[in-house]
Amino acid sequence: MPTSYTGASVFDGTTLHPDTALTVEGGHVTDSAGTETVFLDGGYLLPGLLDLQVNGAGGRMIAGDTTPADLAAFCETHARLGATGVLPTLITDTAGATAALIDAAVRARGTPGLLGLHLEGPHLDPRRKGAHDPALIRPMTDEDLNRLCDARRRLPALLTTVAPEAVTPDQIATLARAGVIVALGHSDCSHDTARAAFAAGARCVTHLFNAMSQLGNREPGLAGAAMTSAVFCGLIADAIHVHPAAMRVAMAASPDRVYLVSDAMAPAGSTVSEFRLGGRRLLRHDGRLTLEDEITLAGADLTLPQAIANMIAHVGTPPATAFAMATSRPAALLGRSDLGHLRPGAVADFIHVGPDFTLRGVWRAGRRLA
Repeated sequence: MPTSYTGASVFDGTTLHPDTALTVEGGHVTDSAGTETVFLDGGYLLPGLLDLQVNGAGGRMIAGDTTPADLAAFCETHARLGATGVLPTLITDTAGATAALIDAAVRARGTPGLLGLHLEGPHLDPRRKGAHDPALIRPMTDEDLNRLCDARRRLPALLTTVAPEAVTPDQIATLARAGVIVALGHSDCSHDTARAAFAAGARCVTHLFNAMSQLGNREPGLAGAAMTSAVFCGLIADAIHVHPAAMRVAMAASPDRVYLVSDAMAPAGSTVSEFRLGGRRLLRHDGRLTLEDEITLAGADLTLPQAIANMIAHVGTPPATAFAMATSRPAALLGRSDLGHLRPGAVADFIHVGPDFTLRGVWRAGRRLA
């Protein structure tokens, strides 16, 4: 029977509607009247959040030995944290591990919440390696290029983060023609080199400001090129990776193109205090994830609802804009008009956050998960 959720403002993906009911029937949003009513104690109803950079969950990292069952558990964990759609992300690894994960994701097609894959590396610049293993970073070969193009044919979406130093404009163009979403990141490239990569077909940047050449007065770097080009910019809004003042600069320069990512690692949805990445020990402390040096950041201890709250509290972002940054904007980057919105006919993936933007409930296809 149609069920109406009342008592919370509804964000439909573009507009915030106060004092409006969200009605769900048969797992989809409907504009019919509800015969059953669920009363919510204030706050906001949003489309299910979409996270395009999630490296781990439940104590485990995405890796070459990840199975379809692991991917299902991974998606379930992130859904309970508010992200009902995710791109599991493989950090720089071997060609064999990359191929194995692609095969696992292909076999897992249709898993609720699995939107495709994000391959962050290995075609990066070791000068901006961050927590990536420099021994595995390398230029893109024809074999790598063919593997990515083939993976895109078999997956609903494929995003790959590359540095212009490790790929050619022709390779970027080939990937773009194949439907791969090419992001620039972990790069020390110049502003002009970044602009040439965007012209070749790169459409976004991975974790704006982090692991990239910075904005300078004479050399704007990748950060400057990203904020002054018509590309999407992922942002880790934990107020650790990026200072709130820098986040305000990004929002002023690119008000409609910044989207939120968690960059979540193995601790997401768990209580683990340390974990391993490629044989290295990583630490979780005081809301930070680092290598053993306790300096080098290694992903984030963050959920998307927390990122939304941080944008509103620390940056002054209007709630509707912050909500779009985790719903309709990543959906637009994926080319998925069926996601990130609560319009009649849409799948009823939605979340409830309180007036303080903390997560209170998650529904997938109209069924409550958390």
